[in-house]
Amino acid sequence: PVSSTLYGSRFLTGEVGGSVTHQCFYSIMPANKHDRKYWCKLAASGLCYTIISTTGYTSKNHAGRVSLEDIPQNGTFRVTMTELKKSDAGTYRCGIGTTNRDLYISLNLTVSAAAVLGPPKLIRGELRGSVTVLCPPGDTQGGEKRFWCKLGRTSCALIADTDGYVGKSFQGRIFITPQDSSGAFKILINDLKKEDSGLYRCGTGRLSSWDSSQVVALQVTAASTLPKRPKFLSGTVGGSLSVKCHYDPKGNYEQKYLCRWKEARCSLLVDADGFVHESYEGRIQIVSSDQENGTYTVVMSHLREEDAGWYWCGAKNGHTEHTSSVKLLVQKEACSSQDPETSTLVKPTLSSSLTTYRTPTQRSITGLTDVTGTVTESTSTLLPSAPPRTFVTSPGEIYRESSSHESRLLPVVLPALILLIFITIAILALTKIKLQKETGEERNAVGNLEAVPIQGGLNPAREQTMEETSSLEKMHEYRTDSGKCRWVFSGTGTASVVSL
Repeated sequence: PVSSTLYGSRFLTGEVGGSVTHQCFYSIMPANKHDRKYWCKLAASGLCYTIISTTGYTSKNHAGRVSLEDIPQNGTFRVTMTELKKSDAGTYRCGIGTTNRDLYISLNLTVSAAAVLGPPKLIRGELRGSVTVLCPPGDTQGGEKRFWCKLGRTSCALIADTDGYVGKSFQGRIFITPQDSSGAFKILINDLKKEDSGLYRCGTGRLSSWDSSQVVALQVTAASTLPKRPKFLSGTVGGSLSVKCHYDPKGNYEQKYLCRWKEARCSLLVDADGFVHESYEGRIQIVSSDQENGTYTVVMSHLREEDAGWYWCGAKNGHTEHTSSVKLLVQKEACSSQDPETSTLVKPTLSSSLTTYRTPTQRSITGLTDVTGTVTESTSTLLPSAPPRTFVTSPGEIYRESSSHESRLLPVVLPALILLIFITIAILALTKIKLQKETGEERNAVGNLEAVPIQGGLNPAREQTMEETSSLEKMHEYRTDSGKCRWVFSGTGTASVVSL
């Protein structure tokens, strides 16, 4: 299918008897390269009558004074109209497709006494790469504002200017250079994105003024040979870091540098010729350069909080500069974990398995973190600001920690249970004695008091319990409501929990 990427200037101005040239830019792909290109004029009826197309057609009214040149390798076709007449003014379309209703853009042609702008300049850049746009001379005193804007249907949307404005999508990646002796200046853009493609204008003075301005068609190639590189670096106050800068090793660059970006400006900090900005003396330098691989390394030391911000690597060759940007984040110095008031909380990192931590007493805590005083399972690595509570990893004790509300019932339930057992034994014994007296049996009730109730009234499990209560190593069985635990008590008064 035909690509929807097609753009060009939305208006043209020419003078009577003069000429105008209009360029339409399209994505370089087979469907666009080989399809019909056309130039038509819109009538009051809404129909667009073809003036010229790549099929060889030319209207009679424009024969000999209109031409169309398609340059598929550059993704553009150029229409030139000469010997302009007042009647040539109106709305035109340049487009791609078999009909004049396919892919197109509209523009207005004004025929007046003097022409204002020449044809757009084509600038091509690589995805994630950088471009340099040379803007024409303007105010040689440099007192007027310099700007860069993107042309739309009816206006030019401001991208950046030397008053400090920078659009959100261009933060940290556009630099408007100072004017040279002729009044010319450059627009440097890096970290190019696909959506940067379009028609732009650079100039001086008011945005609405077209004096001393240049129209630029920026094309960003979809494919890129440039690798993705980190856009952020992190350092600590008082520490140091290195910035590795890249450039084309085949280029013959007259200057390699690092500058600090702010509000569409970039202040030079250090270069390969030995320059160092006075405010960075003793804490910034280019420590190495590898011409074969096209890299050089800048080291910054004794970092301060105010060092945080955007920095640019640059390599200059004549009017062309290849640049890249990186944002530096400076954190306050990390304090010892023994000082909970100033300790640093590390961002949690997900882990596929449970992580083992060790408390200051070297007791292992597997899969547990203690932040709010409760026991919770976790699969994230979170370093608390204070040492976690010490846990004993015995299964029984872990259960007791999680079921502490049950263990608190132990001092109440245990005495009541023991008392109930003895009362039951006493009642059974008395009952048996009474029955023996009534039936006239002459047995020594006192001598058999301990054995008779056990044999006559209790089941084997209860019998085992009764026998154990007669010794000092007494054990009692107790089950919770859930039936999951057995509490076993010895004669010494100690207790343990066994998980079933």
